[in-house]
Amino acid sequence: MNKAQLTEEIQQLLGGDTSRRAAGEALDAVLRAITQGVRKHERVMIVGFGTFKLAHRKERMGRNPKKPEIAVKIPASSTMRFTAAEMLKKTL
Repeated sequence: MNKAQLTEEIQQLLGGDTSRRAAGEALDAVLRAITQGVRKHERVMIVGFGTFKLAHRKERMGRNPKKPEIAVKIPASSTMRFTAAEMLKKTL
């Protein structure tokens, strides 16, 4: 499902009087709020759905499996992690 399809689904779930634009703006607002929370190093918990959080990867050495003698330094980085809630896991 892409963003346009998700917007359509939100529009249908909210009812017939909700415009596609309003559904898109609602989706954008939720995504912005999640992004801002994670950017501030906060956990964003949506009860029944899951938790978004910032994770840090340490600097490490990587190797090409075809040429294991060549090591490459992989710099430290940050990424976002999502952990599904038990309720969501049970529905899948």
